[in-house]
Amino acid sequence: MTREAVIVATSRTAVGKAKRGTTRNYRSDEMAAAVIQDLLKKAEGLDPADVDDVIIGCAMPEGVQGLNFARTIALRAGLPVDV
Repeated sequence: MTREAVIVATSRTAVGKAKRGTTRNYRSDEMAAAVIQDLLKKAEGLDPADVDDVIIGCAMPEGVQGLNFARTIALRAGLPVDV
């Protein structure tokens, strides 16, 4: 069976300065989870259980970002544990 990737909506986080910006008090996994939650709201009728995969890139993984970052984000966003 052929599976196709489908883009259902787009969203992004704010861009800010690391030490002085408005996002400095937020963890990167919290911000990314908020993006997924926003996408789920925009994709009306999409059941989170229908999401097969979450693929997230992280250019400089360190600390919490180095520990299966996409999995952490998917769980924080409320996706099922089998995603």
